[in-house]
Amino acid sequence: MKIVVRKYAEADRHALLKAGVHPVLARVYAGRRIHSAQELEHSPARLLAPGELLHCERAGSLLADAIEQRKKLLIVADYDADGATACALGVRALRLFGARVEYLVPNRFELGYGLSPELVELAAKHKPDLLITVDNGIASVEGVSLARSLGIATLITDHHLPGDELPAADCIVNPNQPGCGFRSKALAGVGVMFYVLLALRAELRRRGKFDGNPEPNLAALTDLVALGTVADMVPLDANNRILVAQGLKRLRSGFAKPGLAALLAAGGRDASSAGCFELGFVIGPRLNAAGRLSDMSLGIECLVTDDEARAGNCAQELDRLNRERRRIEGGMLEEALAAVQELPRDAGAAVTLFEPGWHQGVVGLVASRVRERFDRPVVCFARSAAGGGEGGALLAGSGRSVPGLHLRDCLDLVAKRAPGLVLRFGGHAQAAGLTIREKDLRRFAELFERTAGELLPEEARRRVVETDGELEAVYHSLDVAQLLESQIWGQGFPQPLFCDTFAVESQRVVGERHLKLRLRKDDRRIEAMRFNSLDPLPPRVRAAYRLAVNEYSGLKSVQINVEHTE
Repeated sequence: MKIVVRKYAEADRHALLKAGVHPVLARVYAGRRIHSAQELEHSPARLLAPGELLHCERAGSLLADAIEQRKKLLIVADYDADGATACALGVRALRLFGARVEYLVPNRFELGYGLSPELVELAAKHKPDLLITVDNGIASVEGVSLARSLGIATLITDHHLPGDELPAADCIVNPNQPGCGFRSKALAGVGVMFYVLLALRAELRRRGKFDGNPEPNLAALTDLVALGTVADMVPLDANNRILVAQGLKRLRSGFAKPGLAALLAAGGRDASSAGCFELGFVIGPRLNAAGRLSDMSLGIECLVTDDEARAGNCAQELDRLNRERRRIEGGMLEEALAAVQELPRDAGAAVTLFEPGWHQGVVGLVASRVRERFDRPVVCFARSAAGGGEGGALLAGSGRSVPGLHLRDCLDLVAKRAPGLVLRFGGHAQAAGLTIREKDLRRFAELFERTAGELLPEEARRRVVETDGELEAVYHSLDVAQLLESQIWGQGFPQPLFCDTFAVESQRVVGERHLKLRLRKDDRRIEAMRFNSLDPLPPRVRAAYRLAVNEYSGLKSVQINVEHTE
């Protein structure tokens, strides 16, 4: 572990200071390559235009025709928070535009991911004229082909990386498809759907749909966009930060959808002070719990309903599922860590784990936790709930990567080197899913480890933690902590992490899993926490930490949360 200080351009810091940006934020933003205060403006007017997104306007026209012709639309969702919010966004907005629209979400354990032929057969029972995928579909070549043969049109809205062949859909909107010059490749699935809806509104406006009538306010749905964007952990580039900021503005102003407000309440959080943490770590896990353990239809219903009582009931059930998910995850993580500890010290560049009793819906979370502990790409497998296939029992896997290794590209190379080994795969640079035969587990583990070792640069194997340097004593205050928490932080635009050297005056275990610390720097004593770690600290330590707000019995105070030491 090596703690380093992130470099920044002094000219950028000075320009931000001159524009009135707080001194701490000026340094932090300069380190994230923000050159001017204008880049921090979150006005909707600064969003990239829908016309820049390939086929987005064509999608708007396709939907406008369907609405005018009273065709039946069916949204095919994914079973994570991004898919659920994209589905709820589409249902709510299309109904506002006068569409006949319903939704269908596959059960993770029965039908798997995406617009599969099996899901198309199920969808066909609803007799739709147009299938609209959200957060999936870019790899659904066979499913789209079957839909076409059944006379069902398809509109694909997705953000995942495409394979070698695109589905023969009537329209595909995906910033990562070949030929798309959209400058925000980091749009989440819900963001893609939001852009399609902007294009639809523009097309209906052009056709005179709103002459004499008020236009539907799509800004009222940005809380859903913000939630899906943060929960899916896509990079928060400038365009995504605007979308998230607009959604948080609605949340904090008391205009949250009933389901979001109920999920915040279930997590003991106040919507008026909600931030990215609440989206990603309070609402997101509760919503995802439905797709991991049960049926994401519950989560989508929570987001679609305007009935506060119904939303409250859904949120309580989602909260219960999330507690169950944490219990399952805790047991699986113990087994995973024990398995990793048994690996030889010179184990290779990647880790593959499997236990027969693991839960298919939770392996991704376990992979993430193991990756955090050991800084290696990890794939965790569970037996597929869909049962066996041709050639034996199937394993469903979920992987998490480290900076420097594009996981989907790595799996693509594994699949090409051993045709037939990986039955299905897809995902992003940092996260991916796949299916293999149980009998091929060892062969996959060996080839994955070898391929990752070839692709992972040597410098990426040395764990380096980037920080924003020392934080002057005058800024160790509640006001600064609250200021930092109120900003837009996330993947690719990380929350401030500071570093300093402290004397450790005392440390004790609290809550069975955490250390309560008292640190000293010069003549100052500082209250600190180190969560999810019981390893004792030496008398003097260099630490990377976050400034945090501690709330106890209604009183708020500042503390630092130690995240890394060297």
